Amino acid sequence: MTDEHSLYGPLQDPAADAGHREHPPRVGFFTDTSVCIGCKACEVACKEWNDVPEDGLDLLGMSFDNTGMLGASSWRHVAFVEQERPLGRQDPGLTGLPTGPSATGHTAEVTADALREAPRGGGELGTGPVDLGFPSFDLPGAAGDAGNRTDFRWLMASDVCKHCTHAGCLDVCPTGALFRTEFGSVVVQPDICNGCGYCVSGCPYGVIDRRADDGRAWKCTLCYDRLRGGLEPACAKACPTDSIQFGPLDELRERADRRLEQLHEAGVAEARLYGRDPDDGVGGDGAFFLLLDDPEVYGLPPDPVVPTRDLPAMWRYAGAAASALLAATVAVFVEPGAGGRR
Repeated sequence: MTDEHSLYGPLQDPAADAGHREHPPRVGFFTDTSVCIGCKACEVACKEWNDVPEDGLDLLGMSFDNTGMLGASSWRHVAFVEQERPLGRQDPGLTGLPTGPSATGHTAEVTADALREAPRGGGELGTGPVDLGFPSFDLPGAAGDAGNRTDFRWLMASDVCKHCTHAGCLDVCPTGALFRTEFGSVVVQPDICNGCGYCVSGCPYGVIDRRADDGRAWKCTLCYDRLRGGLEPACAKACPTDSIQFGPLDELRERADRRLEQLHEAGVAEARLYGRDPDDGVGGDGAFFLLLDDPEVYGLPPDPVVPTRDLPAMWRYAGAAASALLAATVAVFVEPGAGGRR
């Protein structure tokens, strides 16, 4: 790490850097998208506990994604990514097949064989006839059978504020409305926020947003009030598959490494960790993910960098330039020495 970036190098203890001398271990989220079923329990639990207002039901076309992105009234967002590619190993209803996707032709054949041999009661694989209430447009399974199910898959992931180690929103807030907690998370105090919007442009993930009715900024607090009471965040508590896992960040990173190794050994070469690396452009995330495709597929930036990372170097360069200008000005106006003229 170069000197000009040393201030924004990896920090293992951002709470201590913020002035919390005695504090609990840093905590966060590890979201394993390979076991997310898209139930939206996390969205509901977040809204209920934090009194987040309803933000409308827009199916965004034919998708089950009714929120589209994180925002001031969507602190949790469950993404549904529909892909026309082999289902592979993603369907846990297929007995004997491990979870996780695979795009290989061999796995697609194995899955197709399992579908043919599976009972057709409609409950095991969800292939029973359903009246959709609108034209099916040849959707997979609309005819009451497996259809083209092996050539179609969903990627589902519950997104949230990343609670960055180096938080751009925290750096640019002029009122102190954003602060770093003793748990390492970043929280907005709505009673102090003046709605300036600097934090919105300071977030490399586009997470933080302002509400149209009052202009103030809002985002996930990691359920700060629950943490202070010894409880886990509402979204993790409600997740039925443990896709959202909460705990000390160091332990979560170790757990994520083991899970990634398991998936790679199972042939899921696409699996990767996102936000786990403390040497990335934000110093590592307090909420990181196991993804089954490129980050862009989930609407995540591939290489996020905190916008304020270069501020120390910029100030130093500006100071050096100002000093040089001052020295040049003084040299122009200072009278030459006595030996210069007779």
